[in-house]
Order: sequence, then structure tokens, then C-alpha cells
Amino acid sequence: MYDILIIGAGITGTFLARDLARYDLRIALVDKEDDIACGATMANSAIIHSGHDPKPGTLKARFNVRGNEMYEDICRDLGVAFQRCSALVAAASPEEETILETLRQQAIDRSVPVRCLSREQALALEPHLSDSVTQALELPSTGIITPWEVAIALAEEAVLNGTDLFLSHRVEAIESLSQAGGRPENSHFRVTARTPDGQIHTFETRYVIDAAGVYADQVYAMVSPAQADPATRRFSITPRKGEYFVIDHEKRPLFERVIYPVPSEKGKGVLVVPTIHNNLLIGPNSDFTDDKTDVGNTTQALAYVREQIAKTAKDLPFHKVIRNFSGLRPTGDTHDFVIEEAADVPGFILVAAIESPGLTAAPAISEYVVHTLLAPKLALKPRTAYQRRRPFLCLKDLTPAEYNEKIRENPAFGHIVCRCEQITEGEVLDAIHRPAGARTLKGVKKRCRPGMGRCQGGFCEPLITEILCRELGLSPEELLHIKNECL
Repeated sequence: MYDILIIGAGITGTFLARDLARYDLRIALVDKEDDIACGATMANSAIIHSGHDPKPGTLKARFNVRGNEMYEDICRDLGVAFQRCSALVAAASPEEETILETLRQQAIDRSVPVRCLSREQALALEPHLSDSVTQALELPSTGIITPWEVAIALAEEAVLNGTDLFLSHRVEAIESLSQAGGRPENSHFRVTARTPDGQIHTFETRYVIDAAGVYADQVYAMVSPAQADPATRRFSITPRKGEYFVIDHEKRPLFERVIYPVPSEKGKGVLVVPTIHNNLLIGPNSDFTDDKTDVGNTTQALAYVREQIAKTAKDLPFHKVIRNFSGLRPTGDTHDFVIEEAADVPGFILVAAIESPGLTAAPAISEYVVHTLLAPKLALKPRTAYQRRRPFLCLKDLTPAEYNEKIRENPAFGHIVCRCEQITEGEVLDAIHRPAGARTLKGVKKRCRPGMGRCQGGFCEPLITEILCRELGLSPEELLHIKNECL
């Protein structure tokens, strides 16, 4: 019997797993994909927003500000990268300047650092702003991370502290075994999940946390007759698709700060975002889709991104684009996060409709769920010996003497398998054999970056495939089967 079962191993689910693993609890983390962070956490703008934008009085506003405050210390403790890069919100008309003033006042009301800039002051910071920009708002507390790196680090730490991780387990049914009139001590849930090869796994758990992203409404409907009925459902989720360009990394990117347009009813707009690894992201658009699996790119959407970004930025080197991608944001019809114990299903915790600024809000959401929703119900006894993860290996960051020492320890660290990113076989081996280690090409890519460079895996993919097959005891066909079954 588990104390808590978390459905969804994205950024919110992994924060919950790590934070709950600090206590003497039996926890399961379940996801239908073959790795951590395969949904919205893998495909977003990677920004830790300042908190200036969400509407007053919303959970988005509350948890955005708190999450921003928490991230720097969390990333330091996990040994993952965090950078406060600052941001500019660029206005291009008198009407947009009026909106800037509203955003400035919201930031002040929330104690978010902010200052107004004239066009000249903004250009002094970012010379490649569009000629149409007339004024800007600077938000220096804005940061950037690598979202999947944070989620994987959180999952590793959860696993090190006793959390059972079940990947490639698609939840198909949830049965509430609570009795009428309340939740006696022996009441619980039975959760049924299926693996790609057809095996059925049944879990018994006292509490369920629904952090299933674009599927959170459907997961809730498995246990709630009211949610299953469109006339009485608590909320529904419609994916909102965003498409991006990725521009090859430079020693110094064209933009060092996030560049926002003035926001609209569709969201924060099309952005310029520097990344931790000195790439630039350009995007996203914002289009609703009925298909919760549609992460393809379209000519029309990418053309729209290029058209819109010209309003705030110029001289962007689109000739250096190395890939496009898209992601689905779980947009709820409540227009806010849904974070509560289900009124009709005691013990079922909803953590749903976590769209932007969900990445920023994730640690604060977890803090709230653990200490406000769960602590009054559970005796939270801290673990006596909490284990910390070991940071990812990155040989590029070592001195020559340190690098040579690693090669002496293991010659695999002297074998370069990814020329673009200078990744060694030793780093790939580490990615595979860590807690919650990689089982696919994409899993290795997310942990140590082979395939992230200019050739996008053209050189290294066969080598990584060979290493994965050797270490996992699989044939190339079996490795491909793992990938395809979990799409």
C-alpha cells in the first residue's frame, strides 16, 4: 500500500515526488511515457517568470511570485543550472505603453523588481530590439533553466529517497474504495495501469495526486462521475499548441535577456529567449487543438512566429536555425490553476490546468499541496537520512588536469561520441546508469546533450544507439520499440 501515488512525471509531479520524499512516506510516481519530462516540461519557453503578468487574485499570480523566489536555491541544491537573465517587455504603440504601466503597477503590488525604460535605455541593453519599440519594462528577477534537467534531477532525488518510479505505465482506471460518509483509515484507491507490452499493474494507495498535464481532466473523470459528465464537470482541458525555432548557440547570443511583447488575451506572446546553453528560442504561437498528441510543426504557425517576432526584435539569424519543436500547454476552462482536493472524491488531489506560468510556479504548487492539502491528513515525519543526488557529469566544465584524471579513471571519458557538444562515452554511460537513468536516445539527450548541437544527432545517434543497446541488453529493434510504444 502506497501513501501517495502521483500521476504525471513532469515538472510539477517531480517536485511533488521530491518534496514528499523528504518524509517517511511510501510514494509511487507513475507516467505513461518512457522517461521523465516528456510532455509540456520538455517543450516550453524555459523561463522562470518574474510574476508581473498573471491576473490579480489568481493562483497563477500567487504561485508565480513564490516559485520565482524559490528556484535559485532549489537549483543550487540540486546541482543544476539557473541564471537570472532579466527580461524586457517591449511596447510599440501608445496603447501598449498604457498596458506597460498596468504591468508595472502589478509588479510593484507583488514586490517584483521592475523599472521603466525609454527606447534609448532599452536599446543600450539590447541593441537588436525592433525599430518599432518605443518603451520597455525591465524585470530583472526573470530567470532561465533547462526544464527537463530540473525535473530529472528532482526525480533522481525522489528515487534515491525511496520513491518507486513506474515509467511506461499508462493509467487506465482508478477505483475509489472509500466508504460513504467519509474516509476511514483503511479507505484507499486502486489504480490500474498498462505497460506497452500489455502487462497490467495494480497499485493500492491512500491518496492520488493528479498531475497528468493535458490528460488531468480525463484522469479525474476515471474516478468522478460528475467530472465524466460534460454538464457537471469541474473543469476541462484543451491543449494549446506553441511552436518554436531553435537557433544555434553562440559564445554570446544576440539577446541576453528574455524579450516579451506586450501580452494579449492569447498569452505572453511570441518571445525571444536565451537559453542556459546560449541558444536562442523564438516562439511560441498559441493555437488550440483537439488532439492531445499533436506536437508536429506547421509552415503556417512558424511563419506566424517569424511575423510576430519582428514587432519586438530584428536581425535574428534564422539562417542558423538548427531545429523546430512544439509543445502543448494544458489550458483549463477555469482560466486558472486547479489545485485542490476533489470535493466529490476525498483523497484525490487535483493539480491540473498547470499552463504558463506553471514551470515557474511548480515548486510553490508543491509546497502548497504538501503543507496545506496533505500535511493536515498525514503524519509528516521527516526522513532521518535524506540523500542528495550527484550532479550530472559535464567534462567541458573541467580543467585539463581534471579531465585527464577522469580519463585515467575510465578511458570511456576520452572517447568523444558527440562532436557538436563534445560529449564523451563516459558521460553517456553515466546518464544510463544513474537513478531513473536513460533508456532511449532522447533520454540520453536530455541528460547529457548528445544530439542537441548543430547536426542534431547526425553523427552521434548511431553511436548512442550502440551504447544503449550494449548497456541495456537490447537489440536496435527493441530500442526502437520502446520509443514507438511510448509516443
